[in-house]
Amino acid sequence: MTSTIWTRTTALAALAQVSAGELTAANAMQQTQTAIAQYDPAIGAFSCLAEARLAVDEAAHAVGPLAGLPVAVKDIFDTRELPTAYGSPLYAGLAPPRSDAAIVGVIRSAGGVVVGKTTTTEFAYLEPTATRNPNAPGRTPGGSSAGSAAAVAAGLVPWAIGTQTGGSTIRPASYCGIVGFKPSFGLLPTAGLKCFSWSLDTVGLFARDIGDVAWLAQALSGQPLALAALPEPRHWTVGVPAAYPWGGVSPSAAAAMAQGIEAWRRAGATIRTVELPPMAEALFHAHAAVQGWEAWRSLAGDIDRASGHPQGISSQLRNYLDEARRVDDATYAAAQATARHARARFADWLAPCDLLLTPSAPDEAPDGFTNTGPSTYNRAWTLLGSPCVSVPGTAGVNGYPMGLQLIGSPGEDGLLLKAAAALQKALAMAADGTAGHLPITT
Repeated sequence: MTSTIWTRTTALAALAQVSAGELTAANAMQQTQTAIAQYDPAIGAFSCLAEARLAVDEAAHAVGPLAGLPVAVKDIFDTRELPTAYGSPLYAGLAPPRSDAAIVGVIRSAGGVVVGKTTTTEFAYLEPTATRNPNAPGRTPGGSSAGSAAAVAAGLVPWAIGTQTGGSTIRPASYCGIVGFKPSFGLLPTAGLKCFSWSLDTVGLFARDIGDVAWLAQALSGQPLALAALPEPRHWTVGVPAAYPWGGVSPSAAAAMAQGIEAWRRAGATIRTVELPPMAEALFHAHAAVQGWEAWRSLAGDIDRASGHPQGISSQLRNYLDEARRVDDATYAAAQATARHARARFADWLAPCDLLLTPSAPDEAPDGFTNTGPSTYNRAWTLLGSPCVSVPGTAGVNGYPMGLQLIGSPGEDGLLLKAAAALQKALAMAADGTAGHLPITT
């Protein structure tokens, strides 16, 4: 078990210490670098690191709401000072790009310091990385944001940036037992991200605490998303689907849901069983069509680049793209029309509830490292552009982490983060055995 500055304190507590003069950002960066050097060889969360002295100096002079604290960035974003390989041997060893991805520039302007690049599956698809799960030994950390989730779970950094095209933020957060936040589509910029699907690719955020991820979301978006900036709702009405059209609930997912529902009921929330509309199944298939049609076009140049280089692209990705190229224009157009129709009606359908509660993933992290797990419970919401949060604090039947996914209407990121904080607090109180009616807001 790691013992680092980021396992002992939250990012918000560290920011308060920096403001009070009890901690310097330079010292926090040095402690971060020490932790990475000590623990990451066994975890493999990072693909490369910033030059230590320069990162400490940048932290010492940073100005902004992130106040010089470290941020890890998934190696799917361009960085002008660090190599960018997209998890692919086609780009390994190349000089850094000439410019930063937009989100990297936003991090720097908000006073964050990029401490290093974290591992990604090949082009953010499914080929596993060598990264290990700090909270589920012998099991995958998930993907595609494997390194970002593992780095936060191990306490190596307070914040990390990932992406989600299917379930690549919510799923690894669930497997690693941390917070994963997929904002509403378009809230954070994707320019400079290696595109897989331009209609789906979304910047995701990782932290160990909802308050920390909400602060980061506010710093990067300019929207009032920090918990203290959000109004206090009087009551939560939570919708729990009676069934899912894409498959049954595993024993681990059922156990996690039971834990979450009981904790939230004790906290005073109303839990309402709801039926997912027929559009839920249609969205699942529409997501596949949209992703396939766009992925083939996004990566066609890389297929050409790999000609004569048989190891340049994994057989898994090559086979997927061979299938994806068969998605015709009419199927793609119909899938996009399905998505538009569902987005226009989702808020009305959700209206009896404030949000939905589902498992973050179908099960605990799969045993072994040959796959990154399915994104079954995530794809429909990614296509809708809905904000989603994976809240830690529950476990499956084998004792490994299971996250609970909260889903809101597009644009309702603040409401969702406030609800996630309430659920995280309720779960923590339930774990402590606290009795009685609990406050549900923070």
